[in-house]
Amino acid sequence: MRILFTGASSFTGMWYAEALVAAGHDVVATLYRHRGDYAADPLRELRVRRLEALAPRLRLVEAVTFGSERFQALFTGDERFDVLCHHAADVRDYKSPDFDPVKALADNTFGLVETLRVMRGAGCDRLVLTGSVFEQREGAGTQPAVAFSPYGLSKGLTADLYAFYAAREGVTLGKVVIPNPFGAFEEPRFTAYLMKSWAEGRCPTVGTPAYIRDNIQVSLLAAAYAGFVAAMPSDGGFHVCRPSGYVESQGDFARRFAREMAARLVLDCPLELARQMVFAEPPIRINTDRVDADRLGWNEAAAWDGIARFYADRLNLPLREAAGDPSAGEGA
Repeated sequence: MRILFTGASSFTGMWYAEALVAAGHDVVATLYRHRGDYAADPLRELRVRRLEALAPRLRLVEAVTFGSERFQALFTGDERFDVLCHHAADVRDYKSPDFDPVKALADNTFGLVETLRVMRGAGCDRLVLTGSVFEQREGAGTQPAVAFSPYGLSKGLTADLYAFYAAREGVTLGKVVIPNPFGAFEEPRFTAYLMKSWAEGRCPTVGTPAYIRDNIQVSLLAAAYAGFVAAMPSDGGFHVCRPSGYVESQGDFARRFAREMAARLVLDCPLELARQMVFAEPPIRINTDRVDADRLGWNEAAAWDGIARFYADRLNLPLREAAGDPSAGEGA
């Protein structure tokens, strides 16, 4: 299929785009900035590296914002698209309690109705949106399933508007709900914190070991995403995919990650698990769709190898001999 993709410079976006290309699709990815703008900003070093990895494999269209006239013109030019994969969203300061969900909703839905009409008129009748397990009414576990944060609230509101207007305009809507992805090219979040601490000879502390969460290898998530996009029908309905990975406590996941990295890197990987007394977030929030890794051709050991190689290069760490074998691949 020919796919128009937004948000390719993000962590999961890069992996999604790569998985779509690997599945044989022709992908055109839009960026809301010029590539040179990313390179000029030292805080965006990972985005630069992601785009460098993607550039040889697909066509990038720079400085295009979802919903703008220039974005809509992509559907009415010489190119034709079968699916719009809309992964981009307003995520600036998304961890802040002062994140503005109303502004984010306005940004996420800018030009939505006209875009749906334009793409539908051009023969593109499928749209895949990215959701989050931290939205209201998403995920299994502690009830009621409230939004984790103002950012989570914005994602749920965004999905509601897309569902309403896609149904009205006759566009099939798909939604892929992201749990807790981790892997190569990730921003400095939990597993990156663990790796940096070990590389510096420190013992990291897991402050919330009792939370039950759904951590998923980003390569497996991307393979599930590509499979969902390929299988989504043109029926005018609303279809949801909720891929699930390692469902366990954050303490157990930290131990899992430490075991896998210690087996592949010449590195001590100690952990200190705090006694969690405060539960500011829902204790349990997980996705519910188990992924058939064998059907997708995903190799778990190879995916762990890929993570180890990424951090070995990034943090100047020695690999154990077996993990350094490039013939092992990096999974889907």
